[in-house]
Amino acid sequence: MIKIVPAAWPLSGLRVLTTRSAGGVSTGPYASLNLASHVGDRIEDVFANRAYLARQWNLPSDPRWLNQVHGSRVVDAAAVGGDPPTADGSFTVAPQVVCAVLTADCLPIVLADRRSRCVATLHGGWRGLAAGIIEAGVNALPVPASALVAWLGPAIGPAHYEVGEEVRAAFGAAAACAFRSLGRGHYQADLYALARLRLQAAGVTEIYGGGLCTLTDPLLFSYRRSPVCGRMATLAWLL
Repeated sequence: MIKIVPAAWPLSGLRVLTTRSAGGVSTGPYASLNLASHVGDRIEDVFANRAYLARQWNLPSDPRWLNQVHGSRVVDAAAVGGDPPTADGSFTVAPQVVCAVLTADCLPIVLADRRSRCVATLHGGWRGLAAGIIEAGVNALPVPASALVAWLGPAIGPAHYEVGEEVRAAFGAAAACAFRSLGRGHYQADLYALARLRLQAAGVTEIYGGGLCTLTDPLLFSYRRSPVCGRMATLAWLL
């Protein structure tokens, strides 16, 4: 049985979830519901996992997978077909089009308007957050930022996310509250706090989720815990 992390927010008219690592057929470090085709897992196992996910959760269409590169490009999921486009987010205004991002410590971010007319999924690693993936996602949606609600999925928690000076410098003084100095140019970084700061600056003030740590939860994949591992998927679609 596939387990999920459901989105806890007050919206209806759409479906949002993040898969957990259990419930698939992958073995070894990818056990067992790896949904990524680029991490070294047997491709037939990945496809079997994706098919099982689609059946169990009655996905209305195949997820629009992306070639994620820690950038800030956001594409129209309804236009995705064939090879996955190079992007770190997608959006849709069409019902039954499934937006998707893959993560294993990075932060999945979902944006939707309060009337469920549009939705976006974003891949929020520190590079993507610094590059403007949130701002690109907000700008891609055809409603004002003030009409949007955000949900933050599972990511590595600040107690376990040690980064260098280059990461702190990438966000500037305005984000100082999201970093705790460990001395000698090392910091603990709070991805959730960084995302909230960026969302609020972009005009999105209603934010849910955050706080579920991928490294400490054994049913979530974590690249920091095991560099060879699978990936969870965060999926969102309009009903």
